[in-house]
Amino acid sequence: MNTTSAFSDFGSVIAVRGGIVDIRFETRVPPIYSLLLTGTDEKIVIEVLSQLDAHTVRGIALTPTQGLARGMPVRDTEGPLNAPVGNGTLSRMFDVFGNVIDRGPSPADISWRTVHHSSPPLAKLSTKAEIFETGIKIIDVLMPLERGGKAGLLGGAGVGKTILLTEMIHNVAGQHEGVSIFCGIGERCREGEELYRDMVTAGVLENMVMVFGQMNEPPGARFRVGHAALTMAEYFRDDERRDVLLLVDNVFRFIQAGMEVSGLMGQMPSRLGYQPTMSTELAQLEERIANTDTGAITSIQAVYVPADDFTDPAAVHTFSHLSASIVLSRKRASEGLYPAIDPLQSNSKMAVPGVVGHRHYQIAQQIRRTLAQYAELKDIIAMLGLEQLSPEDRNIVARARRLERFLTQPFFTTEQFTGIKGKLVSLKDALDGCERILGDEFQDIPERALYMIGTIAEAKKTANGEAAVKAEVEETAVHES
Repeated sequence: MNTTSAFSDFGSVIAVRGGIVDIRFETRVPPIYSLLLTGTDEKIVIEVLSQLDAHTVRGIALTPTQGLARGMPVRDTEGPLNAPVGNGTLSRMFDVFGNVIDRGPSPADISWRTVHHSSPPLAKLSTKAEIFETGIKIIDVLMPLERGGKAGLLGGAGVGKTILLTEMIHNVAGQHEGVSIFCGIGERCREGEELYRDMVTAGVLENMVMVFGQMNEPPGARFRVGHAALTMAEYFRDDERRDVLLLVDNVFRFIQAGMEVSGLMGQMPSRLGYQPTMSTELAQLEERIANTDTGAITSIQAVYVPADDFTDPAAVHTFSHLSASIVLSRKRASEGLYPAIDPLQSNSKMAVPGVVGHRHYQIAQQIRRTLAQYAELKDIIAMLGLEQLSPEDRNIVARARRLERFLTQPFFTTEQFTGIKGKLVSLKDALDGCERILGDEFQDIPERALYMIGTIAEAKKTANGEAAVKAEVEETAVHES
């Protein structure tokens, strides 16, 4: 950690309340965001968040405060929290202070930069609109991602946000020519360790940097880890002029860490206990993720939605920053339709004729219309049964159910659990399949033949295989009788 200074000032601890520490300096009061070191071997790191008077500052500890006591000396490093940047960071795993946590040697080819940067000015932002393919049918067809945009995977607990994010890393990091940066905010150490192994297996680690602020770390560390990852991303975008893929898991944990810091600092909470500065803190992070003339930072972010309530302030404020919202549905997950994306709640600002083209737009609109009509008919089917529908409505239901099954997809990251080989499907094949289903080409093929396949060509193979097995079973039964 690059925090040494030849002209350091010393102060002393006057109060400790959990992660909040008050420090008195007799001469110079450190500015806001200064890093202070104290404790045994200066292992306790504190970031100044407010100046209480001419001699006293209040800071939040970025490390555990066990053993800290009143009267202990505190050293001012005369600088803010720094993050390592440079090609030496590639294929490595870091914590919020820039220390390597992958048991490897310290990186050589790096320099240090402050994590507190402002967002690029409007004059430097790029206005080019371009599609970013993921190889996942339902996303590429109905809610295409923007190169240099911010996509959010929104959903409650256990609906598959991390699985979907990991699958996107697998599909995109291999074909993505730039640098991938993974930022784990307040996630479990198990997930970090599994992700590291997956990236080694996929062979994409050499162009990847991982930064973690885990669930067991103090709120100050979790609150700053996103800024550290962004500083690394900005280096590759601005200095190396490369495209960056930034993956964040989970944005809600960043807001939650800010809420904890705010509560510890004694600020009055706003609605539902969130900090009064939530929108500002989130904007300071999100607005730094931008396209400039030198390069683009494309961001895919998992966003936990508390109790599946999309009117929660954390979800509402996050929505406003996203160019594509991918909403995961517990109901679809319970029906076994994976990825469990709700096509009617999800949207993308790229899904317009001027960007995706007229054919793609028409197919997407027709799919949405069919699925919306099916959703309306579900109540009638539940009460009266499918037989009571008109022939036209029955066709809509058949079409919608086949579309729902075709838009499922086996993932590479779940192969070990499902035993089904993962599939990567191009946008052309996905559109072709949807168009043929909408044209009733597969009305004689059973719905299950379209479930968990890649391209539409596999449906006929599956149906033919099932028909052959059925015929063989019937023939055996006849012989035995």
